[in-house]
Amino acid sequence: MTQHSADTRNAAPDIRGMLERLIAQPSISSASPEWDHSNEAVVNILAGWLEPMGFTVEIMPVPGMPGKFNLIATLGSGPGGLVLSGHTDTVPFDDQRWQSDPFKLTERDDRWYGLGTCDMKGFFALAIEAARAHLDQTFQQPLIILATADEESSMNGARALAEAGRPKGRYAVIGEPTGLKPVRMHKGIMMERLVFEGQSGHSSDPALGRNAMEGMHTAIGELLSLRDHWQSKYRNDNFQVQVPTMNLGCIHGGDNPNRICANCELHFDLRPLPGMDMETLRQAILDKVRPVAQSRELGLRFEPLFDGVPPFETSADSELVKVCERLTGHPAQAVAFATEAPWLQKLGMETLVMGPGHIDQAHQPDEYLDLSQVKPGVDILSRLIQHFCIQPQA
Repeated sequence: MTQHSADTRNAAPDIRGMLERLIAQPSISSASPEWDHSNEAVVNILAGWLEPMGFTVEIMPVPGMPGKFNLIATLGSGPGGLVLSGHTDTVPFDDQRWQSDPFKLTERDDRWYGLGTCDMKGFFALAIEAARAHLDQTFQQPLIILATADEESSMNGARALAEAGRPKGRYAVIGEPTGLKPVRMHKGIMMERLVFEGQSGHSSDPALGRNAMEGMHTAIGELLSLRDHWQSKYRNDNFQVQVPTMNLGCIHGGDNPNRICANCELHFDLRPLPGMDMETLRQAILDKVRPVAQSRELGLRFEPLFDGVPPFETSADSELVKVCERLTGHPAQAVAFATEAPWLQKLGMETLVMGPGHIDQAHQPDEYLDLSQVKPGVDILSRLIQHFCIQPQA
């Protein structure tokens, strides 16, 4: 059990002051090197607020990713506890489409504008404010504030934590923007590359080459047939789009009308439902397209464009879901966007997604956090801390 005196409450500024500092520090993550930033400064700012409050802070480099760090801040001890988790990075931005400086917190129309206000630096400010209200109480179980790297691009921060087996907790709330409504499931994301390699030749005689584009035409038919099969087999009424989806996103092949196409490349995505295994799906695709390549004597490459995000589901009967439904007055729902939840769940925690702001404000010019979400957000997080960390747990 851990108790802290109230004189540590001034370690961090007020909510607005915290968000101003977090927004002012660029921490974009992107697959494009010209956009990508380190998140070290944001992690250090959080550490500088949390350590004086009594948290034990550990900053963990993400292996193989220079300049990228996770932070685990723990208050109290015990075998259970509550994790409040957020990502420190933001998406890139188009400066010409913003009405105000993306890196300066701007208040207008009862909203705070700035890059990352709702997705999701604002959550850290609310979580720290909620924790500050309990510093003079005795913690029966630990409170862990978790800050991750590169959620918007690779998810490698969360992957590294899962591989390290950290942090340990019993319950985890990820503060993605859900309008403070609990979310207990989301679809996965897979983005795949299929390449056929043939032989170029003069188009006047098809026997002079092996046409990769014609092979891809046949393979696309197989993919669409597979999609129909999955959509007839899998359905989840909790989602607005109740079936798994496959989108043929872009295709490139050939170089001239009078040359046999020697190379054709297709990029497509899949959104699997909870209960669908990504590696099983990839193998099913390979089983369909490999015979096409073999029959046409085409080279074949099939590989992920990135590792993907597994689908996620927490039971409707879990304690965390029931507590969050009671505190918010909203039933737990399903969303289409993906989060770091599968990796926290892999660590053995009951996991739920719930935070201030709305997803339709994320990844947009003039991203904002509505002020009406701030006080209710702090209140809900404070009550979660009270329930899972302060009150004795059975």
